[in-house]
Amino acid sequence: MSGSRGPALADPVVVAGRTAPSRLMFGPHETNLGRGRSLTRRHVAYYERRAAGGAGLVVTETASVHPSDWPYERAPLAADCGPGWAAVVDACRPHGALVLAGLGHAGSQGSSAYGQSALWAPSRVPDVVSREMPMEMEDAEIRALRDGFARSAALAVASGADGVEIDAGQHSLLRQFLSGLTNLREDGYGDDRARCLREVLLAAREAVGDGHVLGLRLSCDELAPWAGITPEQAAAVAREAAAAVDYLVVVRGSAMNVSATRPDLHTPPGFNEELCRSVRTAVDGAALVVLQGSVVDPAQAERAVREGSADLVEMTRAQIAEPDLLRLWRDGRAERIRPCVLCNQKCRVRDNRNPIVSCAVEPRSGHETEDPAEAGRDARVLDVLVAGAGPAGLEAARVLALRGHTVELVERGDRLGGGLLRAAAVGGRDRFGRLVAWWEGELRRLGVTVRTGVALTQADLERAAADGRAVVVATGSVTGPRDYGVDEGGRVLDVAELLDGRDLPDGPAVVFDPVGDGVGVGVAESLAASGRPTAIVTQDPVVGTQLALTGDLADANGRLQRAGVTLVRRARPLVVGREVVVEDVLTGVTSSLACGVLVHCGHRLPDESLTAPVVAGDRVAPRTVHEAVLEGRRAALALAGEGR
Repeated sequence: MSGSRGPALADPVVVAGRTAPSRLMFGPHETNLGRGRSLTRRHVAYYERRAAGGAGLVVTETASVHPSDWPYERAPLAADCGPGWAAVVDACRPHGALVLAGLGHAGSQGSSAYGQSALWAPSRVPDVVSREMPMEMEDAEIRALRDGFARSAALAVASGADGVEIDAGQHSLLRQFLSGLTNLREDGYGDDRARCLREVLLAAREAVGDGHVLGLRLSCDELAPWAGITPEQAAAVAREAAAAVDYLVVVRGSAMNVSATRPDLHTPPGFNEELCRSVRTAVDGAALVVLQGSVVDPAQAERAVREGSADLVEMTRAQIAEPDLLRLWRDGRAERIRPCVLCNQKCRVRDNRNPIVSCAVEPRSGHETEDPAEAGRDARVLDVLVAGAGPAGLEAARVLALRGHTVELVERGDRLGGGLLRAAAVGGRDRFGRLVAWWEGELRRLGVTVRTGVALTQADLERAAADGRAVVVATGSVTGPRDYGVDEGGRVLDVAELLDGRDLPDGPAVVFDPVGDGVGVGVAESLAASGRPTAIVTQDPVVGTQLALTGDLADANGRLQRAGVTLVRRARPLVVGREVVVEDVLTGVTSSLACGVLVHCGHRLPDESLTAPVVAGDRVAPRTVHEAVLEGRRAALALAGEGR
């Protein structure tokens, strides 16, 4: 890093006269950690953990500034957040982090299901996602909005916060005023679409005063140049806003492309860097500029700061995966940073199930108040044999070793990773492979004995138990049931065999995907990309229905169509031969598809070839990597006499 021009990520930065200990931001995001519409002790522990790990600025979950806004069931309401903000400040202050209260109003992108009143919007333009028609705000509502931001900002600083961040990003009413997509007004707020934002910022500045931080999250590209906010328009807005604010967070997206701000692993990390650089050039030092956009590698963040793309970097998902990210980076231990794979499986929580924010590879995230810390030494040292080195076995071995136990990890394959290796082999999901390398490094550091290419028997486990060793079985899964017939000449290959490297016979491929996650979609994409005629069959009306939870549903269907994959929806296979006979699940009408091989991407069953009192991961029930890691961790803590 010698010879670099700018500051380092771990260097302090002064914002509105207040010094943040680093240039790393933990940004606002939905958590579902609330009770009612208040922040709770779970929020406090969640934010404190990131402050302890080195975050310089912590921005709390965006709170609605007016009761007309209730975008999701556990969305905070600023008027109810005073005690919560104070508690977060008290917890984070010993670590030096600046705490900012996120403030916003979702407008037409909210929900009327909870408040049971019409949604507010600049104009009567139905939201493209909910299809709900909002009311058009009159002067009284605009005044109430402006006053709501001012009152909320005043409450935040009175509660001890270092300042506030105003949301004019993807899910915000202020963005809707700025955009020609949603602002069709013919009054002064339409002739000058930045007027509402300007008034809010001036009111918020007056409320917090010059001694507190005022930040702005600004959508700088709606990816809809025919009417939406363009980078050129955003640069002008940013230049004007910089006179009132201390920092700007550059984001992209709108209601028309909800995956654009927080895309999954198919979008390269740091996708906003050029946009951020252009905005930073436009404001010309009048305000600090923050890079946001799937930045998960501290080396990339460091380059962005040193080379002048940004003054600070938001790495929210990366810090959900690794709360100690900055501390490890600063101490020269980057190899120990648990990688964020950008899968969105557990950190994207705005859906009607109200899941608690967490991480597919760090299940303690979001559960800091009830999940014991994994580090520390147990008084009684165990000798533990872990059978199976998929994610459950790897995590069990790691946590046990962290607590001072003697651990031997045995894998029948020639490589560690188990199902993670298959996940990484699915098209577009190679980032999962980084987890295997991280676990390998951690096990080496902790002195775990690792043996590969060894197939344990039940007798081996029984002998180990007789010798006083504790045993954890994490042997994974096997092919599940199939409810279709196979005629002579029909070829069926389980997806695990394909991902393990088995060659496919010639001819068209038919991917049967009764699960609807990223596996079937990724396999179909890869097969089509190799030049093979490919179809994907699902019983659902949309391919990859479970991808709605990660934000990839629309993008995945677009990728499939661009790749030339034939989408066979509302269908199930009846017989596989040289053709596949499929039946429409609604009408019962049958049709045929040319088929050289059917790739079965269905559910799997536990591998019960070995058993012990403690089992984990797919050996319990095959699910996602999150459940495997969580159960590996729980198995380790249960053996140590702890755990939830």
